[in-house]
Amino acid sequence: MSNFNEIVANVPQSVQLALAGVGALYLGSHVFAYLRFVLNVFVLSGTNLRKYGKKGTWAVVTGASDGLGKEYATQLAAKGFNLVLVSRTQSKLEAIAKELESKHSGLQTKILAMDFSADRDEDYEALKQLIDGLDVGILINNVGQSHSIPVPFLLTEKKEMQDIVTINCLGTLKVTQAVAPGMQSRKKGLILTMGSFGGWAPIPYLATYSGSKAFLQHWSSALAAELKPSNIDVQLCLSHLVTTAMSKIRRPNLIVPSPRPFVKAALGKIGRGGWQFMPDTYTPWWSHAVMGWAVETFLGVGNRLLRSYNVSTHIDIRNRALRKAAREAKKQ
Repeated sequence: MSNFNEIVANVPQSVQLALAGVGALYLGSHVFAYLRFVLNVFVLSGTNLRKYGKKGTWAVVTGASDGLGKEYATQLAAKGFNLVLVSRTQSKLEAIAKELESKHSGLQTKILAMDFSADRDEDYEALKQLIDGLDVGILINNVGQSHSIPVPFLLTEKKEMQDIVTINCLGTLKVTQAVAPGMQSRKKGLILTMGSFGGWAPIPYLATYSGSKAFLQHWSSALAAELKPSNIDVQLCLSHLVTTAMSKIRRPNLIVPSPRPFVKAALGKIGRGGWQFMPDTYTPWWSHAVMGWAVETFLGVGNRLLRSYNVSTHIDIRNRALRKAAREAKKQ
């Protein structure tokens, strides 16, 4: 210890002060980053939706017939937005539109049944015609598909692989190209795209889905910079698991919320992702945000330990799913 003190004593005072300043800056930056995280996740509210239009402004929601899409439509209707509902099944869309119109006096809805996996130009043209002349202030890019169960990439069925890329990537891009020009001409709007922890960090055994969501992450961040001069907010909303048909989880818990509280947080925390590595990205559900912050702060999303954990987790999920399928096959 005495040797250490002697070494320190021999260091010029100017150098000691410089090192102390560097240490203070390093510590201060981490304290500031932590406070920014806490304020954004637990204290501050996001952008008021009225920024994107007064009551009666229209919102377009894709994948609107179930899960998160249906919940986005429900909560936006409660906030006074008229709705353009886009999904695959006509009967479900009609039922949701009727239900919401009965609950909210004066609510207007329009529906468009389209199969995003078909990638038909006439469907996107029909969407353009449907919204022609409407004051669309919000676009929720929610439509998406994952794998039926975790699967090695080399064993992924061609149709499943094609559908995931077509729906998640092309569907989102083409809907945005149909809707965003009107926002740009009106100089206001929100484009909110559902991202995933599967695109934030590599997920082996969900490789195609993970890659499609990573694509949306970079596309959304790039688009945000392009449309910012037009006063259009582009946000990627990151989530871990939610109790939806895609996740196949039925019971909510602290880490896995149900659609209603998740969407409430998603609409209430827009723009509150300044602590995250990628710009114009936010994680609205608090436990997901804590996980994201811990990984970004202490590991990094590309960390091999995290990837190894995802490998073992999804191999286990796959094996359990295969055993369940085998048991059900024996019963038939």
